[in-house]
Amino acid sequence: MTKYTTGIFYHPSFSRRSYLTVGTRLAGFPTALDKILKSDKVKLYEPGPIPKELLLKVHTPDLIEGVKGDPLCSTAWHSAGGVVLAGEKIAEGENTNAFAFIGAGGHHSGRNFFGGYCCFNDVALCILNLREKHGLKRFAILDTDAHHGDGTRELFQDDPDILHVCLCGMNYESPDGTKVDVSYANPSGSRWAGRPVNEVYFDLVAQHFPPRVARFKPDFIFWYFGFDTHQGDYGDIGLTGPCYWNIALLMRELAEKTCGGKLEVVLGGGSQTRLATYLIPPIIETLAGSPGERP
Repeated sequence: MTKYTTGIFYHPSFSRRSYLTVGTRLAGFPTALDKILKSDKVKLYEPGPIPKELLLKVHTPDLIEGVKGDPLCSTAWHSAGGVVLAGEKIAEGENTNAFAFIGAGGHHSGRNFFGGYCCFNDVALCILNLREKHGLKRFAILDTDAHHGDGTRELFQDDPDILHVCLCGMNYESPDGTKVDVSYANPSGSRWAGRPVNEVYFDLVAQHFPPRVARFKPDFIFWYFGFDTHQGDYGDIGLTGPCYWNIALLMRELAEKTCGGKLEVVLGGGSQTRLATYLIPPIIETLAGSPGERP
């Protein structure tokens, strides 16, 4: 088996239609990856649809029927299929880490509800599959989308083997310390005064996620990456490219130290084609870098 540092999971339908924009935020892909794909460290995969039998282990039949009836969820099957396949390739050792593109999001999808541009909970499906097929047990999830991952939280609220840290609009920590919300203030608020927004946000990630991961000792790490927090996007809190790229490096190095590099980056919110084309390739280059190497 050929070993690749980074797997890239992408279906052509994602460039034609996306729930997250009701349009084509990924219209520049996979062309934007042409340079990266020349490297022998990466491999591009085209995922198939998620099997219904796996969906029924996470979601109710009513939710699945609702997704079927929503034309904006047309990419949901291949979106979830790609996230699940990425996890399998990492668990099997074909990839060290992965970047999973999606056409329809996942973190606002619970057992019997969906919305907020999300259809099937891709990360939950991937975790269940990895537990059943590969015996992995403990998972850490960092969610830096602009909005709270309420679906993921509902599905794993009572699971002590899931560490879920979400940067959103509130502060919360469960009694066992495995479910954590970290509030970021509005950029115009006093908390940000005198400091660059990128610096403050990165410090929040570095303060609240790596120490918990070190104590938790996961088998596998997810980063639910939304660029809706970028300047000019719909969840704008003033961030720019270097913040996301620095988080990518932090996450790769954290995974290398704690779980043999097993990291899956799952694309979340964000609506603008120019931002997707600008932000995503450097993240993938970071994932594919050698240990200790910066892009």
